[in-house]
Amino acid sequence: MEKRGRGAKAPAVQAPQQPSVMPRKERRPSMFEKEAYAQILRDRLRESIHDVQYVEPPFDDSIADLGKEWKSALAKLKFANSYRMEPLKKFQAHSVETKVQQILTETLQDFKYDDKVFSHLSLELADRILSSVKEFGYHRYKFIIKVLFIQKTGQAINIASRWIWDVAWDSWVSAKHEAETYVALVLVFALYCE
Repeated sequence: MEKRGRGAKAPAVQAPQQPSVMPRKERRPSMFEKEAYAQILRDRLRESIHDVQYVEPPFDDSIADLGKEWKSALAKLKFANSYRMEPLKKFQAHSVETKVQQILTETLQDFKYDDKVFSHLSLELADRILSSVKEFGYHRYKFIIKVLFIQKTGQAINIASRWIWDVAWDSWVSAKHEAETYVALVLVFALYCE
């Protein structure tokens, strides 16, 4: 051990190394600052994608650049929310009811009651009715189709459905086909989704 006197130098102690200072990231501009709002809009528009439905081809002979022009022109369109609270075309129950009744009578003309056949037939009938109702072009409507086959054995039956819906835009339709051995009932519910 070494004795130190008044004038003796202390051994050099290395200072702990500080980690390398990372450059601070710039703060993102707030949309509430006047100058920054325009910059934010420019950045977002630069990132957005637009769709062009039709572009006229150039009429000059530069076919080599044609592919580049078409590729840049045909981008994808991004739509803003429309906030539509009512449908463009309201559900018309009478026209749908006649179409459903027509499909029901055409499909079930020569059938006798058979539970194995009707279990598959109900699914096919529901799909057929759904596709025909969608052909009417009711946008933003969701459809629920219930197909019921009830065997006639002298019983009484009550069928009930409960829904929470908008009375102004939502609606329903029923169609019935009756044969000697069964009754077929179709319910179509049309629910408008905003």
